[in-house]
Amino acid sequence: MTDHAVLAPLRGVSQALAALVAGAARSVVSIQSHRSRSSGFIWRPGLVVTADEALAEEGEIAVGLPGGDSVPARLVGRDPTTDIALLRIDRADLSPAVLSSPKLAVGALAAVTGAEEEGPTAALGIVSRAGGPWRSMRGGEIDARLELAIPLSRRAEGGLALDDAGHAFGMAVFGPRRRVLVIPSATIERVAAKLETHGRVPRGYLGLGLQPVTVGSGKEPGAMVMSVDPEGPGAQAGLHQGDVIVAWDGEPIRHLHSLLRALGPDSVGRKVTFDLRRAGDSRQISLTIGERPAA
Repeated sequence: MTDHAVLAPLRGVSQALAALVAGAARSVVSIQSHRSRSSGFIWRPGLVVTADEALAEEGEIAVGLPGGDSVPARLVGRDPTTDIALLRIDRADLSPAVLSSPKLAVGALAAVTGAEEEGPTAALGIVSRAGGPWRSMRGGEIDARLELAIPLSRRAEGGLALDDAGHAFGMAVFGPRRRVLVIPSATIERVAAKLETHGRVPRGYLGLGLQPVTVGSGKEPGAMVMSVDPEGPGAQAGLHQGDVIVAWDGEPIRHLHSLLRALGPDSVGRKVTFDLRRAGDSRQISLTIGERPAA
């Protein structure tokens, strides 16, 4: 068998991967905001999805299009809890990405297509984790836990994650310790649609500034009320500065971040009961969760 024959299967795989990346790159753009550079993709005509964490907090935004043109973009909305931001550009002639939700196996090949000013970029790796729905550290509801073992550059964050058939199954972002996570297609479709309509994703609001504390001789965890928004749900329910919340609907407050993470979009309008300590006395207070005011 000749060396050429031995290399033929590898060449076939290489050509197939290059074709998959080239196909996806028609929908992938580069993003420049202040001193930050990242990637994104055309979600719908005139609308670009990118990674919120990679987007500067303020300043002008420019989108580098396939082919080399650069156009200004306007921020439609952003949701830090799911790491999704939506931009609008005055170009409706670009190819939107076709998002899908294929069944992924751990160990399967995966690629990420990003973009820089001079053209598309690509990285190849494997699916290192494929699990069910989870909640981010900021309280966002993510439809699937997908992680990639892949050497991703910072400028490719916000690019499309592709399976071995070329299906775009989500957006690649960085998690803790630079792990590469994928915000899955279902989450993108749900959150981006809310951002397009409302400019933000509703979040629950208590109107309370809270700090973790321990209570009693047993050192049970709780959350002390450090401040009260006079117009917020907490004030309307009668909570005071110095109150210590020890349970939420009968469940102990084991970690403050767990309480805050429970204030997702579905919590708005929900009535909850707090068990609390006030000046040594035990009380119960019912509260209707409000909607966090726009920043």
